[in-house]
Amino acid sequence: MPALTTYTTKVQPDWVDYNGHLRDAFYLLIFSYATDALMDRLGMDSAQRGASGHSLFTLELHLNYLHEVKLGAQVEVRTQLIGHDAKRLHLYHSLHLAGAEQALAGNEQMLLHVDLAGPHAAPFSEQALAALHKLMAEQRDLPAPANLGRVIALVPRKP
Repeated sequence: MPALTTYTTKVQPDWVDYNGHLRDAFYLLIFSYATDALMDRLGMDSAQRGASGHSLFTLELHLNYLHEVKLGAQVEVRTQLIGHDAKRLHLYHSLHLAGAEQALAGNEQMLLHVDLAGPHAAPFSEQALAALHKLMAEQRDLPAPANLGRVIALVPRKP
């Protein structure tokens, strides 16, 4: 199975800057909607969140802007699970023109499953764990994303 397409949208006029490019914040909005769609697929939709009082919180994310995204572009997010434990989920989203292979942006996220009553970290439900295991198995042969684990740093230049 290839990376899962979790969200598609057309770039809206109020999402672009004075150069006609997608504004920084709207990349993250698009990736956020993709995370919501992944939650739905894993059985953590709004009804389940309301019933269980559990949700996912973002602990950390990295966003790489790789190519321009312009007004009116039809884009899709492809999501790959990198790993998980009893309470955390590591994933990678990539943004593409619909049907194209070239990534326009990448977004790595670490999410925490939370009991909202605390709030405090809580183990995934058995249903969510089963869905995570199934999707991880379906994606086991995918190569690691090129920008996975990137760190921001100034690399000294040789004189």
